[in-house]
Amino acid sequence: MFRALVVEKNDEGKTHAAVQELDEARLPEGEVTVAVEYSTVNYKDGLCIGPGGGLVRSYPHVPGIDFAGTVAASEDARYAPGDKVVLTGWRVGEVHWGGYAQKARVKADWLVPLPEGLTTRQAMAVGTAGFTAMLAVMALEDHGMKPGGGPVLVTGAAGGVGSVATAILAHLGHEVAAVTGRPETAEYLTALGAARIVPRDEINETVKRPLEAETWAGCVDAVGGAMLARVLGQMKYGASVAAVGLAGGAGLPATVIPFLLRGVNLLGIDSVMQPYDNRLRAWRRVAADLPMDKLEAMIRPATLADLPGLGADILKGHVRGRVVVDVNA
Repeated sequence: MFRALVVEKNDEGKTHAAVQELDEARLPEGEVTVAVEYSTVNYKDGLCIGPGGGLVRSYPHVPGIDFAGTVAASEDARYAPGDKVVLTGWRVGEVHWGGYAQKARVKADWLVPLPEGLTTRQAMAVGTAGFTAMLAVMALEDHGMKPGGGPVLVTGAAGGVGSVATAILAHLGHEVAAVTGRPETAEYLTALGAARIVPRDEINETVKRPLEAETWAGCVDAVGGAMLARVLGQMKYGASVAAVGLAGGAGLPATVIPFLLRGVNLLGIDSVMQPYDNRLRAWRRVAADLPMDKLEAMIRPATLADLPGLGADILKGHVRGRVVVDVNA
């Protein structure tokens, strides 16, 4: 038996999430069974826990789109009992039972060995959000961004992706300008390495001019919508924006002028279906380039019982930094 957060739907279509005891025989099919140690809370998790079930396809369901733990049993030669592993993506926690449980069973192809130098707790302080942030930084580097080229903008900086991106970029020597709509997070962002705090209202409105002064040498954008459209017109010649989210909406009220006259690149960042080699590359970079003291400062501890409330909070934008869920507490 093991404990898990289970989301169920009644005959009226309403969902309810609660911690339950489950038999291991109820775990879904997969080659590797993992004794989960930690998970975290992402926007998708909030959707899956909340009313209506969001992305969930069938019930009962165990959410949690990422987890880290120890292999308990394996039918795949790549993993043996005792191995430390981490999982992000592959629609785990949405379609497949996820990490809000003391045990999980998944396909071996979905796992990545835990990089040397990271604990399972640190891996989930990073989680899908931090993994996505690292993918964004790597994509910007691959398109020519280097320290000293000018300030790098991070939108939604106090959120999960933004917090990790700010810490990594600052550690790599970039001048980070952090956008936030919450003035009370300014001290937190400065401690992560932000050199400048940009109030959201300064950059959140679409302007009629397709081009403004060349300001940013790169951008990690977690907001999308009108803010992304505005930022595109402020990028330096040949600079890139890594788009990782749509907290400000899925629409893009922009023109093609920044692409045509300044050679700006808009890079889409997907963390769900990333190939194995790039996953491994990103996790190794996380272990090397994310300061662990800065990571620790982002952590908010939680238990399985806290998850229904946290799921609602993250949908409202009330979660700062990284929630680390100890599934055994």
